[in-house]
Amino acid sequence: MNIVLRTRSTLAIVALIAGTLAGGAGFATAGEIKVNLSGDQEVPPVQTSASGSGTITVDDDRSVKGTITTSDLKGTGAHIHEGAVGKNGPDIITLKKSSDNEWSVPGDAKLTDAQYDAYKAGNLYVNVHSDANKSGEIRGQLKRDLGAGSR
Repeated sequence: MNIVLRTRSTLAIVALIAGTLAGGAGFATAGEIKVNLSGDQEVPPVQTSASGSGTITVDDDRSVKGTITTSDLKGTGAHIHEGAVGKNGPDIITLKKSSDNEWSVPGDAKLTDAQYDAYKAGNLYVNVHSDANKSGEIRGQLKRDLGAGSR
């Protein structure tokens, strides 16, 4: 009986350690971010019916991939920029227009170490430009989810 209890206790401890390590590793790694773009996130805010959404993934090797889909917008350009919420910043990755309302990260896109640090701090955003709003009509901040089980 003691052996069974000891084995169960050991297994429980091993499971707890494995879960903690997996959770810790997940916290430290990059991952997939769901992003929603709107005019009110622009700086200054833009009144528009346009919107966008998509997924951007930043891997541990700093490579970036993803797609943004827009609606009610004739986009003329799209970029990932470096900049905190409420601040504008330089574009660092130019997205490719894959259809009338879809933009994709180029296959060779990669962040520098400084840009990766900005990403981890929540200081990157996606911006879609139009003829009416050349500096950007809709914007969405790339915010990592640091909750339990996030990547």
